[in-house]
This record gives sequence, C-alpha cells and structure tokens, in this order.
Amino acid sequence: MMVRSLALALILSAGGAAYAADKPTVEAKNGWVRVLPGNLPAGGYLTFENRSDRALSIVGAESPQYGDAMIHRSSTDGGMGRMEMVDSVPLPAKGSLAFAPGGYHVMLMQPKQPVKPGDTITVTFTLSDGEKIPATLLARPANASGPTD
Repeated sequence: MMVRSLALALILSAGGAAYAADKPTVEAKNGWVRVLPGNLPAGGYLTFENRSDRALSIVGAESPQYGDAMIHRSSTDGGMGRMEMVDSVPLPAKGSLAFAPGGYHVMLMQPKQPVKPGDTITVTFTLSDGEKIPATLLARPANASGPTD
C-alpha cells in the first residue's frame, strides 16, 4: 500500500511540474505607451508579475516597431526631474514590479512608422536568466496617465 501511495505521489508531482513548466515564469500585463508627436521617443509602462521562487532582473527590451528600446528610470532630486538609462531592474521572487510614470519605463525611440492612439506596440523584455517576455502595449495620447483614462 505504501509503494502505491508513493507511486501516486510521484505521478501527481510530475504532472504538477509539467503544468507549472507550461506557465510562464513572468507575466507582463496592463501595458500602455504614451505616444508623443512625430519621431519623439515614447514611454512604455506595464506591470510584471514574477511567479517563480527566485529573484530575477529585467535586463533589456526590444520592439520590432522601434529602432531602439531602453530601460530608463525617472526621478526627482531637489525639484529637478531627471531620467537615466539603467542596465537592470530587480524583479523580486513571487512579487510584482510596475513600470509607471515617474519611475521605471521602457523608452521607445525611432519609430519605424507613425504610431497613433489605439495602435498596439509589441515589446519583448529580456530577463537575467535569458527568458524573453512578450508584452503588448496600447498606444495612448500624450496626456494619458494610465492605460484606460
């Protein structure tokens, strides 16, 4: 009886592992991009959810619709706003991270064709373990403060 119980436990755990392997480690959701006129860069925002038990980092981004994509962080120091490129953004184990106005964001530069509100932008983020996370960002007007306002 004990052998049967052990065998059943092994089968169930293997099935659970296969199911977990089918689910992405990190999910990107609620993506939007603030579109500026002409060829000006656009800021992209979204939320990442890390379902794994290990901390990761977001280390890169690319989009087929833009010539370049970089991870930036906005901050305010002494009343002066500034923006800087960062090499990585920590993504805690079993945690989430928001790219939001005034903080981390993906800076999309050199649009390959005009982007207007209502368009969708594809951005693929690279994690520190090499995993690629696809994200869809909805283009919003320059005065937007979120994905639905």
